[in-house]
Amino acid sequence: MRATKARVGRVRQKGLKHSLIEAASELGPGVVTGAADDDPSGIATYSQAGAQFGYGLLWTMILTYPLMTAVQLVSGHIGRVTGAGLAKNLADTFPRSVVTVLVAILLIANIMNIGADLSAMAAATELVIGGRTRVFVFLFALLSVALQLFVPYHQYARVLKWLTLSLFAYVGVLLLVEVDWTAAFWGMIWPADIGPGAIATVVAVLGTTISPYLFFWQSSQEAEDLADSGQRPLKQDPRGASAQFRRIRFDTFVGMAFSNLIALAIMIASAATLHQEGITQINTAAQAAEALRPIAGQFAFAMFALGIIGTGLLAVPVLAGSAAFAVSETRGWKGGLEYKPQQAARFYAIIVAATAAGVLLDWGNVNPIRALVWSAILNGVAAVPLMAAMMVIASRRKEMGRFVAAPMVLVFGWAATAVMAIATILFFASLV
Repeated sequence: MRATKARVGRVRQKGLKHSLIEAASELGPGVVTGAADDDPSGIATYSQAGAQFGYGLLWTMILTYPLMTAVQLVSGHIGRVTGAGLAKNLADTFPRSVVTVLVAILLIANIMNIGADLSAMAAATELVIGGRTRVFVFLFALLSVALQLFVPYHQYARVLKWLTLSLFAYVGVLLLVEVDWTAAFWGMIWPADIGPGAIATVVAVLGTTISPYLFFWQSSQEAEDLADSGQRPLKQDPRGASAQFRRIRFDTFVGMAFSNLIALAIMIASAATLHQEGITQINTAAQAAEALRPIAGQFAFAMFALGIIGTGLLAVPVLAGSAAFAVSETRGWKGGLEYKPQQAARFYAIIVAATAAGVLLDWGNVNPIRALVWSAILNGVAAVPLMAAMMVIASRRKEMGRFVAAPMVLVFGWAATAVMAIATILFFASLV
């Protein structure tokens, strides 16, 4: 009897292990997209929200989860069904001049974001090991470009997936500080502060969480995965469509949940430490890490700083890559990370140029916070029409065939578009 029970136990253990491995294998573009959303500029925004308002703005992460999930589901859906990225579908559906302007805004915003992220990574490295910030900016930019130019796509995708683990540093920080969990719980379900300062911060959180470059990245990665595996778009070959949509849903739901849980962890940790100590102004992610040192201890500080470096290494390639996909698709150039540099020279030239421009912003003494503000403005300008255009594409049989997006996804997608439109209006109103 005991031997039988032992065998049953081993079979169940193997079955569980197999299920976990199978589930992990289905994680890809959605998880990378979600993790890239928590880039150093996002960390700075979430840290500022926690430092200034304590637990009062945690509800924003609960609000954004279904909205950003719907938008990214539509993005992945478009890429898998059509076999092309978002930019190519936009160019096929809307006037070229409009698409060119939106892609140009995306490119400029991404370059500013790259510069700010490289600056934050370099500053965090200087805090941990010392050295010169500008040298680290150059080294991180070089590493990012080298990964995209010289590492085969299927290996590069694994690198990005493993880099998402760096975000668990913020969960670790959360475990090292004393949290008022009752206040945190109420902060997740009730907006306690709706003053002008809180509204401006909410707008910043929304702009950081639902960003245009993520739309382009996930759709292009789904199309890239098709090309890498030798499969045809679902519009042309509908076999296995239900399995693919199930994978995209699982990947996206997990990826966006991961993104928002990490953002919650950063906000809660900042509220429990910085806000409690009266530190209410945080301008950079590195400044948030440094402020933690005397409050939460050397270990918490080091984990926070290392998380900035890890997520920056994840986000910079996504920012540069999404810009390259967007420009190449709209111009009809050959592009994709499955090609070698000599096979898609213009695609990789955009990656190099966008990253180099980010380096020049840092070396040109451009204020990284001002760059992020302008990046947020440009993203706000581009996000609403892009989201509306995505919903139109996803609901049209001409582009999607019989695989138009599900009504519930479209409802949440349009709701996200409306929320972002209101947020953009409020953002501009706060600048007046």
